[in-house]
Amino acid sequence: MTTALPAHAPSYYAATAVGLRERPRLDGSATADVCIVGGGFTGLSAALHLAERGRKVVLLEAKRLGWGATGRNGGQLHTGQRRPQDWIEARFGREEAHRLWSLAEDAKALVFDLAARHDIACDLTPGLIHALHRESEIADEKASLEHMRAEYGYDKLDFLSREELRAAIGTDFYAAGSRDRGAAHLHPLSFALGLAAAAERAGAQLYEGSPVKAVRQGRRFSVETTTGTIEADDVLLAGNGYLAGIEPTVEARVLPIKNYVLATAPLKNAAEIIPGNECIADSRFVVRYWRLTADGRMLFGGGETYGNREPADLKGFVRRYMLELYPGLADTPIDYAWGGTLAVTRERMPMVRRVRPGLYAATGYSGQGVAIAPFAGKLVADAIAGETDGLDIFSRIPVPPFPGGTLLRKPLMILAMLWFAMRDRM
Repeated sequence: MTTALPAHAPSYYAATAVGLRERPRLDGSATADVCIVGGGFTGLSAALHLAERGRKVVLLEAKRLGWGATGRNGGQLHTGQRRPQDWIEARFGREEAHRLWSLAEDAKALVFDLAARHDIACDLTPGLIHALHRESEIADEKASLEHMRAEYGYDKLDFLSREELRAAIGTDFYAAGSRDRGAAHLHPLSFALGLAAAAERAGAQLYEGSPVKAVRQGRRFSVETTTGTIEADDVLLAGNGYLAGIEPTVEARVLPIKNYVLATAPLKNAAEIIPGNECIADSRFVVRYWRLTADGRMLFGGGETYGNREPADLKGFVRRYMLELYPGLADTPIDYAWGGTLAVTRERMPMVRRVRPGLYAATGYSGQGVAIAPFAGKLVADAIAGETDGLDIFSRIPVPPFPGGTLLRKPLMILAMLWFAMRDRM
């Protein structure tokens, strides 16, 4: 007897997503040009772009399309890579930094293009504010904005004084900040489901409830699930934080961590809190991020855990961070609270590359997945079609394994995360 597909996390996104429906499980064996493991932004974008090129594509999702970080994140479309450009320049040199910047701008543009071209209703809204929680960061922020204008010609950044920031985000908790008029926010699960529908229209076959047990390589790849097997010439591993046990060289380089989000009941004064309707992310290592939803709720993310257990009281766990910034919301009901798993790399730069002939991996977005993940899927699709320039740039980014391999990476990373979290509080 076939068991029912699992329900999505009890999130605001799942309750309001456009296009939410079940897909079939894989039943039996089949062949494909490309098999994609994972039904998030990366896998769905790759499926769409490959199918548009005429490739026979099969995508296997263990749970539901958009199940992981794709359907649970803050919905913020940031500019640039996860690391700031001055860090990238120091690490990789000026020319490579410009190449990575151009790719990041292309990634952001791709989201807008996909939403428009496929008529995806995902509440795509411009504007992002970066809030500084220490006065000592102000000089560096101003220098960074000037550097982005002078070096990269990016003129969509505006500095915000403490008073200007307070007026923009409705709290005086922060020292200053900046507004990015080129960034945006969206409903991530609706965006993912829009990509899924577009991929299916292009001819891709998408399966849910089909967890991959192993990927074996012979004359072709054999992707084995609990209910069938796909034989394919190429395989893309796009499961991000949910790829344990499939490919050791990838697993050793990414660490799954859990992050948490809530959504309040609709607010009567939502437009007064964030009058420009931007999303906001602060400068802490353990980032706090928030925005208003299309129906006027406060959607707030904050707090991480690094073990296997989630907090017993998810609403209370995140609510305390929100009330530090907005004590006036103390009596506002919390309608939704959920957690999810994302994947980080040691240096917070993504792992997007060909692992070996025919096997590709795109993972480790470290909180920058709304922009980079769909683009990574396109780059892999391009590379499979023989256009490797974009993938080659990402492939030159070193992604070292975590110390201690899969056995010790988590306890060592927990110690590092706790140190940075303590530094945030101090």
